[in-house]
Order: sequence, then C-alpha cells, then structure tokens
Amino acid sequence: MYHDIKLFIDGKWRTSSDKSTKPVTNPSNEEIIGTTAAASVTDIEETLSSAAKGFNIWRNTGTWDRASKIRKVADLMRERQEEIAKLMTLETGKPLAESKGETLAAADQFEWYSEETKRIYGQIIEARTSDSRMSVIYQPVGVVAAFSAWNFPALLPARKIAAALAAGCAIIIKPAGETPACCAAIVQACNDAGIPPGVVNFLTGMSDKIAKQLIQSPIVRKVSVTGSVPIGKEILKLAADGVKKVSMELGGHGPVLVFDDYDAEKAAEICAATKFRNCGQVCISPTRFYVHEKSYKAFSECFSQVAQSLKIGDGLDEGVQVGPMANRRGLETIQNMTKDAIDRGAELLCGGKAPVGFNKGYFVEPTVLGNVPDDALVMNEEPFGPIAPITTFSEYEDVIIRANALPFGLAGYVFSNDLSVSTRAYEDLEVGMVGVNEMLLATAEAPFGGVKESGMGREGGTLGIHDYLDPKYVKIKLGG
Repeated sequence: MYHDIKLFIDGKWRTSSDKSTKPVTNPSNEEIIGTTAAASVTDIEETLSSAAKGFNIWRNTGTWDRASKIRKVADLMRERQEEIAKLMTLETGKPLAESKGETLAAADQFEWYSEETKRIYGQIIEARTSDSRMSVIYQPVGVVAAFSAWNFPALLPARKIAAALAAGCAIIIKPAGETPACCAAIVQACNDAGIPPGVVNFLTGMSDKIAKQLIQSPIVRKVSVTGSVPIGKEILKLAADGVKKVSMELGGHGPVLVFDDYDAEKAAEICAATKFRNCGQVCISPTRFYVHEKSYKAFSECFSQVAQSLKIGDGLDEGVQVGPMANRRGLETIQNMTKDAIDRGAELLCGGKAPVGFNKGYFVEPTVLGNVPDDALVMNEEPFGPIAPITTFSEYEDVIIRANALPFGLAGYVFSNDLSVSTRAYEDLEVGMVGVNEMLLATAEAPFGGVKESGMGREGGTLGIHDYLDPKYVKIKLGG
C-alpha cells in the first residue's frame, strides 16, 4: 500500500525537477518501503511563488468558507483513518492502535481550528477624545514555512497546517524525511476538501537546503518548527536575519515528582504506560522520575513489572504495545545512556538489551534504571526512547531545584493528593505544561509548548492561532 511520495506544488503532485529521491525505511525490518522526492532549488522557488499566490487567494476567502473547507479536512481524515494509520505504522513502527489514535487527534486539530477561524476577535479601545476611534484588528502573517518531526508524523503537521489555514495564511510544510506519507495524506485531504491551489504546499528532501532557501526568502514571514533543540537554534539563527516570526516546539526532559502521600503503585502504573508509548519517543514523555524515598521500592518494582509485561513487535501485529525505535542513531543513543548510567552506579532493574528473536529492526526492551545519579547522561540529555531513570528525594525544596536544573522546560508531572503540595509544585516547575495526577496533556483545545530551551509560542487551543496573526492598531479621526 505504500507508494512513492512526490512534491505538492500549486495544487499538483509532481516529481522533483531533477528526479532525485531519498529512500524511506521500515524500522521494524530495516527494509526500504519506498522513496520520497528530493526538492531542487528550482522546486523550492516554484513552491514559494505558489504559496505567495495561494496566500492572496486564501486571505481574501470569507471566514465561513474557510471554516467549512477546514472542517471538511477533518471529516476526510476520519474517513481515511485506516489508510493513514497503516502508513504511519509502516514508517514509524508504532503500534497500529497508537497510529489510529494519532490520526483522529490530527483530525481534531482541523475541527478545532475550523471553529477558531470564525473567532479571530479584534479589540475596541476607548479613545481619549470623542472625535477619535481606536481599535486593533488581527490579520494573517503571510506565507508560513513549517518543519515537522518524525515521531508524530500526522499530529505535528496537522497542528501547523490547521492553525495556519484558520488564520488565513498559506503554508509550505516540510515533514521529516523518515515519515513523509502521513503528511502527504493530510495535504491530499486539504486538496480534496477544496482548499485552493498554492495555499498548502508540500516539500521533501534535504532539510538544511530547504530550510535555508525558504527562510531566507522574503516571501516567507513566519516559521514554525518541531524538532530538537539544536535544530531549533539553527532555524532561529536563519530567521533572525529576516526578522521572521518564529514559533518552536523543541525537546524536553520531563521531570516527574512522586510524593509519598500518593499511592506509589498507582503512580507507577500511570507513569510506565505513558513512558513507553511510541517507544518513549515523545517530546512530553516523562523522562526523569523523582520518587520520595518512602515510596521508591514500591514504585520501582511496580514500574519494572509493567515494563516487562509489554508486548514488543512489529506495530502491524496484533496486540503489540511497543514497536521499534524509529532509527538506528536513536537506538545507539539509548544503549549508550544505559551503559553510562550503570557505569555511574545505577541499578539495571529490567531491559537494556535487544529482545530475544529480533535480529532485524531497531528494537530494544523497555529499560528501567534505579537509583540513577544526577550526573548520569540519561538525567541530563533528552532520552528519546524506552528508558526510564528513577531516583529518590526526601525534601520538597531539593527536588524542585533538581527538577528545574536543566535548560529544558516542556512538560512536568506531579503526583500528590495534597492540594498544597501539588499547587506549589505545578507553580514552581519551570515548564510550559504540567499534569497533576495524570499524564495525558495533548489535546486540540489546549495550548501546547514549552519555556526555556524547549521553545517559544504555543500550538493548539485558542492561543495556537495567534502565532499566525499580526495585530494592527487603527486610529481614526472623525470629521474634516
């Protein structure tokens, strides 16, 4: 069912002008399943021209008309859930059930923003004098260059495309090279929903070349990126020369604070189920577990039991809960982090090796480490994979300092039934999002994003559209 992925420029699918391609690999068996076109300089220039034309059309399209078309995208994605989910599992290896859930979550973005396009409210300012009128209106920023990551290949592009369309912008979307098909399916749904040519464009190929050419073009006025912190910093440097509006959702290292008043086993069950979702390749994944010393034994034992019970395999197989990692470099990173932690005195509670019988694919057992020292690599660099380091604390002030010690600030989690403790903790954590006694944060109606080196701006919710709008202040003098 997988097909070679082309470029989408000015409402048409086409090969690259120089016919170059890049392979796409199935991480479950390391086999090449198809190719994606590699855009040339000429292709990128034509895409920029297409987007400029599309923007002039779309910004002048009535809001209710825009809303209707955006909502149609959501409907089409839900109709095509099975097809999109299978493509996702082939490209990422994630269990099919997770892929189906992500497809519906991506559709939710379009439904939400189909309504938000009708609610771009301005502001009336009371003037000092009776012969003046003052107001603020919001207008689309212009052409958007958007770059997405591979771990959620439908949801991440959907957040950007839906918000841009709702604001009245045109967009050029560049998905990750490992996972182009899901994004291509969203672009096709946009086209089938009647969104005019040039409004949504799709480029694949060499990320650095595409990013540089797009961001340096005066046609692009807004940049949105989901990726690692180093990638975000490079994008920010490129955007600075043109003073482009930038929003970034970058990496994290989510601290989890488990206080002794909360049921340790219940917390462990919630944490473990979330930690190993998408094989731990989630930017808001819980990644540093600070457990009160009174609860450590019960928490770590239960966490390890859950980890060992998870079924590993190809995401297309029935009942699989943990698929492979997306690529070999990620697998090697997790292996290195495991060794480093053990060398520094951590205890290997379970996992840490390739599962028996898996000679191909980027598989590693869900790995749990106990009594991990704070100087271990896994406690300081984002562990983007199925590895869970657990350590202890005794005092509130100490654990807050340790939780906030890193330059990341995406998501954090608190487990406590004490209202005073949980309130202090969610206020004191230096993150953009906090879950208290739960970990399911991402939803279309809520803002998503971080602070510090985890990014700027927000996606989702009522705040998500504002990064695609420019405020304009208007003052009118009445009379002659």
